Amino acid sequence: MGHLDHAAFGWLTPALSYVMACIGAALGLRCTVRALGATGRSRRNWLLTAASAIGTGIWTMHFVAMLGFRVSGTEIRYNVPLTILSLLVAMVVVGAGVFAVGYGRERGRALFLGGLTTGVGVASMHYLGMAALRLHGTVHYDPMLVGLSVVIAVVAATAALWAALNIKSPVAVAVASLVMGGAVSSMHYTGMIAVSVKVTPSGAFLPGASVMQFIFPLAVGLGSYLFLTSAFVALSPTAGEREASASAQRPVESVAP
Repeated sequence: MGHLDHAAFGWLTPALSYVMACIGAALGLRCTVRALGATGRSRRNWLLTAASAIGTGIWTMHFVAMLGFRVSGTEIRYNVPLTILSLLVAMVVVGAGVFAVGYGRERGRALFLGGLTTGVGVASMHYLGMAALRLHGTVHYDPMLVGLSVVIAVVAATAALWAALNIKSPVAVAVASLVMGGAVSSMHYTGMIAVSVKVTPSGAFLPGASVMQFIFPLAVGLGSYLFLTSAFVALSPTAGEREASASAQRPVESVAP
């Protein structure tokens, strides 16, 4: 068995991955809150932004954490199409969960379906990303820990969507985002503890892209997207602010003496 190191750069990658998970969660929750206060096309657009933010956040969290993943006795490369597919799956499946909450008429049922779908999306992204690994050897998983990681993902997603439905204060959303970021990170490292690798030493060329060739630039790009979108959402007026502005601009009717 090859020795697995999940933090080859010390606390840098776990801490940075946690920050990315929190940013994605905060942005997604804030957009969901905005969506619930909007109607029509505006609601749809906010939900799309929420889905892309949460999906991007969990994907970036996973692969930033994977920057610190090492296996003794073999180099590691990544299958590019599968890696991109993991990102698309995260956005699409998380999007289905967010839309279930955004348009659900019965809150309890919508929360259950949304949490389940979003949690499965988080887990699917993780294990598709792991399937993209290319190394000299075979990867094995502990089924119990894999199951636990999926449960953590579903519980974390359900709690986050509950927060979006019931918490409106920016401070409360920030606290919920820190909790969700911790839960997503816990899901990731639970899934990674489930991994064992039987190394088969070989001098053969490994197909795929290295971390620095593909994963690092893409993670930087998606991280930049999260920061820029966060700035846009922070500067975008809420429905209440737009209504107050419109009221202030209405001409005051003069009263005849």
